[in-house]
Amino acid sequence: MKNYIAVLSIFLLFSACNSAENENSQSPEVVLGGGQENVQDDESQKDVVKVAAGSKDHTTLVAALKQAELITSLSNSGPFTVFAPTNTAFDQLDKATLNALMTDEKKVDLQNILQYHVTLSAIKAEFLQDGQTLGMVNGDNVKISVKNGKVMLNNTATIIASIPASNGIIHVIDQVLLPPNPSK
Repeated sequence: MKNYIAVLSIFLLFSACNSAENENSQSPEVVLGGGQENVQDDESQKDVVKVAAGSKDHTTLVAALKQAELITSLSNSGPFTVFAPTNTAFDQLDKATLNALMTDEKKVDLQNILQYHVTLSAIKAEFLQDGQTLGMVNGDNVKISVKNGKVMLNNTATIIASIPASNGIIHVIDQVLLPPNPSK
């Protein structure tokens, strides 16, 4: 009986130490009431949204994702391939059109355009082949072409950089892709 009590005492002592150790360890902070995008984690690889949010060249894209209420969707596990237009790419659009898309009345149109920049898989640039067609989240397709070693989308946008993320990959592009079909 004494052995049983001694073993139980040692077990309880180790359990108490582990509990105290777990309470003192740092864990990612979670903000209640939000989605995956609200998990605070400065140690793990960033997801596609956090990578874009950390880029000074993608502030327009991030603002559009917020307006279109797509932050939570793209913060989830994926995998995603995101073709991310730079601010310069957005600057090539008509200002009045871009401003209109950033209103609540045009949210569906903005969602359609942004979803035309995402496919549900993580595809590295070297795996994109000439003549390949990608199905995008909005239901339309993007045609891939490779010319002089450069990967292009719909013969207009060129991939200028690729950045891995925890839930996929971001390919930085120099043009905004416009879907062939208006909002569905």
